[in-house]
Amino acid sequence: MALLRRWRPALAALALALTGALSAHAQDARDSIRIGMNIEPAGLDPTAAAPVAIGQVVWQNVFQGLTRIDENGQVLPQLATEWAVSDEGRTVTFTLREGVRFQNGVAFDSSTAKFTLDRARGEGSINPQKQFFTKIRAVETPDPRTLVLRLAEPSGDLLYHLAWPAAVMVEPSSAETNRSAPVGTGPFRLAEWRQGDRLRLERIPNYWGPAPALREAEFRFINDPQAQAAALRSGAVDAFPEFGAPELVEELKREERLSVVVGNTELKVVAGMNARRKPFDDARVRRALMMAVDRAAVIEGAWSGLGTPIGSHYTPNDPGYVDLANHVPYDPQAAKRLLAEAGYPDGFETTIRTPQMSYATRSAEVLQALLAEIGVTLRIVPTEFPAVWVEQVLKGHDFDMTIVAHGEPLDLDIYARPDYYFGYRNPAFDHTIAKAGRTLDDADRFALYGKAQRILADDLPALYLFVMPKLGVWDRRLTGLWSDEPIAANDLTAVRWQP
Repeated sequence: MALLRRWRPALAALALALTGALSAHAQDARDSIRIGMNIEPAGLDPTAAAPVAIGQVVWQNVFQGLTRIDENGQVLPQLATEWAVSDEGRTVTFTLREGVRFQNGVAFDSSTAKFTLDRARGEGSINPQKQFFTKIRAVETPDPRTLVLRLAEPSGDLLYHLAWPAAVMVEPSSAETNRSAPVGTGPFRLAEWRQGDRLRLERIPNYWGPAPALREAEFRFINDPQAQAAALRSGAVDAFPEFGAPELVEELKREERLSVVVGNTELKVVAGMNARRKPFDDARVRRALMMAVDRAAVIEGAWSGLGTPIGSHYTPNDPGYVDLANHVPYDPQAAKRLLAEAGYPDGFETTIRTPQMSYATRSAEVLQALLAEIGVTLRIVPTEFPAVWVEQVLKGHDFDMTIVAHGEPLDLDIYARPDYYFGYRNPAFDHTIAKAGRTLDDADRFALYGKAQRILADDLPALYLFVMPKLGVWDRRLTGLWSDEPIAANDLTAVRWQP
């Protein structure tokens, strides 16, 4: 008893310390978040590389643009507070926000905006959306708060494109190191990056806008779907905005602590074919392969029936959408006849480079079975994404077929790019896209987008499969995460914990 009395004060002190530690942890939980992601970005500069994982970490959190896109897909002011369009759409004058500084203390003004845009459109630009900026003939800076863009031709989507991750404002002295040490005007800065594991952002002091509720955000990179579910159940992550195991969604709905949100995205799953190589240079072969694809079977096998079939490179969320999912109906017998007409009565063998994401692997396996029915042997080649896929497929064009989800909104123009990985060329399509780009009237521009969709549905430079829904799973106490995803993002600026 004496021994117990002697230890009581120490035990009480220990209990108090533990209680304090737990309370501190609970307090931390209210101003920090752990977010799971399927893919780790290879770098953190969205002006230098295309993979959407980059924007999912830094867009709106670290980097910002003249304009921004909100959860509803609307274009809003950001570093530009207003703008005026004149000279038949060839001159756009922006008024820039006062009092904005980059995270290294440098002031944002018209000179830094000019640097960003000139760099993006310059001869040595590696910007993944360079074609948007080459429409700019000149950038003028009458004063620090005024930016004037002189365009070679009108651009109906200019304000929209300036809101993309590729158009974020860059501080000149940090431009060459943003890949690993990003410096933007956003409310968070990079605090730590343990490559292959996690990345941590921290809130900056003296942010120019309203301070986010979150003090810290940690991104954890978990590719395995079962591991994603385990991390959610255990609380190792608070949210998985793009959950990779649709077959577990119903099970997770029964978890009282979690919310499951099914929303819209721009993620168009397509199986691209390399038109630079035989037999994919023959439109009859491409059409035959499309005839052999039962989209319902692909959606069921790849994503547990969650998805919307498409017949072109466009989503039902987008303006001017045309439903072409039945334009080339599933008909294996007709596919065989068309293959024979094209000179392949016994089919052929080919390969499909498949990124390690679960949707891609599963889709490829279903395609393999479907194409076997028309005599086409499809060999699946696992390909690391993004590094190897970008190098071999996107840049090197070293592939027969591939499969990937394109996440950029309104990106029909990729088929008009002469060096894009599909190798597709069609002057009529190029003309339609170019005309749409310089059309200021929304209704007329959207009608041209409809025409472009129909051309793709006929020519089939890719097998158009389905639009992936946003499968978001997160702690019920979290608010502010996007339910829909008009652009690939994890915008943390409005995220907070509720009691």
